[in-house]
Amino acid sequence: MSEMVEITVNGAQMQASKGSLLIDKLLDENIHIPHFCYHQALGKDGNCRMCMVAIEGQKRPQIACDTPIKDGMVVRTKGENIEKVRRDILELQLINHPIDCPTCDQAGECKLQDYYMESGFYESRVNVNNKTTHRKRVDLGANVMLDEERCVLCTRCVRFCKDITKTSELGVIDRTDHSTIGIFPGRPLYNPYAMNVVDLCPVGALTSKDFRFKQRVWFLETFDAICNGCSKGCNISVDHRKEKYKDDQIHRFRPRANKEVNGWFMCDEGRLSYENENQNRFETPLLNKETTNLSNTITNMFKELSTKKDILFVLSPNLSYEEMSNLKNLAEKLNAKISGYSPDTFDESFGDDYLRKSDKTANRASFKELEVNEEESYFKDSLEKAQLVIIVDSSFFEENSQLLEGKTVISLFSHNCLTLSKSNIAIPIASFYEKSGTYINCDGIKQRVISQMNKNNPMETITSVIEHLKEMIGKGTL
Repeated sequence: MSEMVEITVNGAQMQASKGSLLIDKLLDENIHIPHFCYHQALGKDGNCRMCMVAIEGQKRPQIACDTPIKDGMVVRTKGENIEKVRRDILELQLINHPIDCPTCDQAGECKLQDYYMESGFYESRVNVNNKTTHRKRVDLGANVMLDEERCVLCTRCVRFCKDITKTSELGVIDRTDHSTIGIFPGRPLYNPYAMNVVDLCPVGALTSKDFRFKQRVWFLETFDAICNGCSKGCNISVDHRKEKYKDDQIHRFRPRANKEVNGWFMCDEGRLSYENENQNRFETPLLNKETTNLSNTITNMFKELSTKKDILFVLSPNLSYEEMSNLKNLAEKLNAKISGYSPDTFDESFGDDYLRKSDKTANRASFKELEVNEEESYFKDSLEKAQLVIIVDSSFFEENSQLLEGKTVISLFSHNCLTLSKSNIAIPIASFYEKSGTYINCDGIKQRVISQMNKNNPMETITSVIEHLKEMIGKGTL
């Protein structure tokens, strides 16, 4: 364990690990320190010089990203001398920067914009006509667009491709104020994590082709969630908006830092999976393939549960821990079988040695904790005997619908699918990102999600369907 030492920052005493970088301590303590090139996942680079601080005993300001912590260190992040140095550095960045904040996707999230407002550069000393210009729209590949004029050459994107993905597609081309980020000839940006460079870019130089010109960030609401693309359970921020006369829609996923799970990044497939939430939603209950209301479907579901003896619940490993627990309790009260058999959710070609896992579900680990049987033999034996099959968001029957012939089928899904056409009763439910719950990832880490979407788009949850059944029976439990 690292030796802990005492340091003073802006008059406040605190403990820090000896030899660790000063900027890490400042960021961990939420002490504002301007910076472009430094990122905790990429380490120090020292090229932007914005993170200047004053250290007692030093003749001149030092960059916090390359200053190791020592015992008794006295640091100031504010002061007339420090502010002047930062202003001078920032002015150099702004000399050739285009004045296109009104059309820039990064507006509202731009560090250069934030630091500019802090510094108060309201009058320019530069003749706009003499600026060095670059290309404004360069397709790098992998859904990433480059605006060379906006780039501050922090090289975060270059270091990400070199040190994290180890694919090295990006580099710095040319010199002085003609320097730009670019790809090597015949080698477009192409790796499963390429779009992370958009998040890493502190300005509007790298933008997502998927998100460009779609929304202004200050109109978006955000909540924390996890990606349901695989069992890693990468932490994400979900940006959504309910426009007037429209349903609440998700507009993008962004990785959220969690050092124990995904660090600072996520894969591109998970990032773009938000589109699945907005499309092909199942919204109207069906009874014998005819549209009806929720009350009617719940009533008929209760009748089937009351009259059928051999019942099988088939659960999706994307359900929350709480949903699985409620369904298991319901099955036990009905003396029904419950299975989590879902071989179709594994994809060996998807997994890698970084973040992507071959198990493309969010919560399979909860099956083991709740002792939900996943064995093929148990599933086939239970299905063969079952008169009533209740399918809860499971995709298994999409390619195995013939196994449902001759059986009464009740389905609960958030999106339209082939299984609905084989169902006697079909109930629409909230999607993964419209409900709150607990999920256990492949490493056994429990993560709680509290959604803010269902308040704008109040779909039924599985738990609420069970509560409706309880209410109809008129007892506290089934």
